[in-house]
Amino acid sequence: MSNINASQTVIVYADGGSRGNPGPSGCGSVLKNGETQELICGLSKYLGIATNNVAEYSGLVLGLTEAKARGYKSVEVRMDSELVVKQMLGVYRVKNENLKPLFMEAQKLSRNFETFKIVHVRREYNKEADKLANEAMDKKDATLIQ
Repeated sequence: MSNINASQTVIVYADGGSRGNPGPSGCGSVLKNGETQELICGLSKYLGIATNNVAEYSGLVLGLTEAKARGYKSVEVRMDSELVVKQMLGVYRVKNENLKPLFMEAQKLSRNFETFKIVHVRREYNKEADKLANEAMDKKDATLIQ
């Protein structure tokens, strides 16, 4: 990967959901240019049977993995999951054993960036990632939108 993205900030919108808790689940992530808000890519992934919180963390990991692969050094994550945001910030402890591996993976990925920020946003500001998560559940498949 080239260093073309090294000086740019990427905004990662991440979401996950399940139909039933646990139930069929999926996650989505949208990467946008931090300056122009132009779409860089959208990703979705079907997760099988999982809880909503596992799906939320999976969306975060999906987006961070893509941002790293594209060479970004500065990342701002926006999620509507208050639990994930507060756990990533260290405000809440991760008590659920099923979430610990995903939390640790997200923390490890976050350390790959020179600057990392994660913020909670209201659901209406995360519609694109939510749509991708729902499409993954509907299609039971993964998607990459360039």
